[in-house]
Amino acid sequence: MLDHTKKTYKFSSIMQTTTRPSNGQLAPRIAVNLDTLAERTFDELDAMYRAASAPESLHAADGVLVGRMLAMRGADRGPLARWLRRLAISPGFAWRGKTLAAHDADRGEGVNRISLGNVLGRQNLFPFASRFGRSLFDGKQTIIIDYDRPANPPYMRRIHDEVRELEPRLFLGIDMWKTARGSVGLVWFALDGRAN
Repeated sequence: MLDHTKKTYKFSSIMQTTTRPSNGQLAPRIAVNLDTLAERTFDELDAMYRAASAPESLHAADGVLVGRMLAMRGADRGPLARWLRRLAISPGFAWRGKTLAAHDADRGEGVNRISLGNVLGRQNLFPFASRFGRSLFDGKQTIIIDYDRPANPPYMRRIHDEVRELEPRLFLGIDMWKTARGSVGLVWFALDGRAN
């Protein structure tokens, strides 16, 4: 017999499990948004990413997506983490997000939106190709953001990003640095296209 007194959400180990109180109503679910994601540790975001899935088509990520840096490896707790969270939402933080455009269901391209102050203004920099591929974390399907393009400086070409969908139009990604021994996850980020 199924137990209907408990409902576990997709990210139950990280977000919460709601229980049905005596009045039969489910307790409210905590919203998943840029602010609640920014409260998570590096390891919690890792678990959420592994529990998430890639959308069926790259068109699911089309458009201007608002970006937020979430957690940095080794700096996701304590005063440094609090400072980084404030920095990520400050007007002076250069990265604003990504703009993606799918060519078809499986391949596309995009750019990073950067704000460089009053002198240089807002610019679209560091173009990338997007495609589906196997995650370096768990081998499951993910969106690969590939910066290995001639237009990018050498340091950008060593970056490997992966993105999965938490909810429709809300994506969780990891920024990795490619080395001779493999890739190292450095920074978790989110992309939110729900306002568009």
